[in-house]
Amino acid sequence: MAKRILVAVVLAPLFFVVLFFLPPVCLAVVMSGISAMASFELLRATRVAHHNGAYVMTGIAAALIPLGYWLELDDWGTRAVALVLMCGLFLLAVRLYGTSQAMDFEHVMVCLFGGVAIPLFLSALVQLKGMENGRYLVLLPVICAFLTDAGAYFAGVFLGRHRGITKVSPNKSVEGYIGGILAGGLFLLLYGLILIRFTGLAVSLPTLAVYGLVGSAVTELGDLAFSFVKRQYGVKDYGHLLPGHGGMLDRFDSMVFAAPMLLLLVEVAPPF
Repeated sequence: MAKRILVAVVLAPLFFVVLFFLPPVCLAVVMSGISAMASFELLRATRVAHHNGAYVMTGIAAALIPLGYWLELDDWGTRAVALVLMCGLFLLAVRLYGTSQAMDFEHVMVCLFGGVAIPLFLSALVQLKGMENGRYLVLLPVICAFLTDAGAYFAGVFLGRHRGITKVSPNKSVEGYIGGILAGGLFLLLYGLILIRFTGLAVSLPTLAVYGLVGSAVTELGDLAFSFVKRQYGVKDYGHLLPGHGGMLDRFDSMVFAAPMLLLLVEVAPPF
């Protein structure tokens, strides 16, 4: 627990500086690195063979997609990277078919998920940062994801009575899930009040409350989704890069769901 708290105390302010103070290119570079590491951890956890070049192709694709959004290539860039990766993976699978190094279709799909889906969804942070008032918008999924986790944890510890709602995370309780969702709504409302007080923005508090409730529900689903993968493959953590937290994917698993959901909500119903 001490290591977990220490890592959070050190890394959280650094991440906040990148999100709020530094230009969008810095966030794009950071998300490029996070995406590449997350894809590597996913492939390793799901036991994709590492001797055939699939890791390299997947990691390069994952690193390029966030940079493409910073360069404003948007969906065109993502489609190009996805197409090249898909062609490369299937070419590799066809070449190795029937050999001792054969690549399963399941592994091709895992590589596509790690090399395209994960960086695509994490790139929502880069897109939010590039919008008008982006330094305030980009904090929405971060607040939602990280404080939902905290709210769910404390609600589960102090109020949790009904556990075992899902075998993927049997120790989590109904009270914990509800507490996480309510925490997301509460903290985004608080964030809205801070923006009104210190920035003068015309913030819609009801909109932020909806953001919090919906974003928190999706955040908790993201956590369960990647826990499902770990359960299926019998791994405790995706990695050991962050002491007390596991790997990069362990820390950003819920962000894979929260970031694109908050981007969608911002595009459909802007909060200010």
